[in-house]
Amino acid sequence: MKFCSQCGGSLVQRIPDGDNRLRHVCTSCHAIHYQNPRIVAGCLPTWGEQVLLCRRAIHPRRGYWTLPAGFMENGETMEQAASRETLEEACARVRDLRLYTLFDLPHISQVYTFFLAELVDLDFSAGDESLEVRLFHEQEIPWAELAFPTVGRTLECYFADRVGQVFPVRNEPIAPLLAHYKKT
Repeated sequence: MKFCSQCGGSLVQRIPDGDNRLRHVCTSCHAIHYQNPRIVAGCLPTWGEQVLLCRRAIHPRRGYWTLPAGFMENGETMEQAASRETLEEACARVRDLRLYTLFDLPHISQVYTFFLAELVDLDFSAGDESLEVRLFHEQEIPWAELAFPTVGRTLECYFADRVGQVFPVRNEPIAPLLAHYKKT
């Protein structure tokens, strides 16, 4: 950031009084410009024994498979954002959303959250951000072609939890998650 969005003045980085972090502060109006993590909300849509995945048509990780997800917009709940992203990326409607996984990614200033959801029907197709969308049985999941570690871990948890039909909300540290996926 170089200029203040309130008055157009130049910005400097300093620790404001009463704070403990460097912030962008306007030299003219003294407005403090906070930069906070972005929230990514998505769904793990299911249809019977299958899960819905999207092949990304955009960067990063174009051509890789993912769960439908994206950045939360102002004025939305996480659940609304997850439903909207599923509709945008997979043209799919979901119901019975339940918070399932939550991952903090401080190294990229993001928080990922996925909801378990049921597809309303089989009327889905690739949205603008997807090359293709399809249902997969567990043994068909393209594990080596998943776009992000958060997607792979969410799917691993789901298939393990599905055995006992108990789906607890999972909040796992990201360091072990990253180490696990660097091996594969």
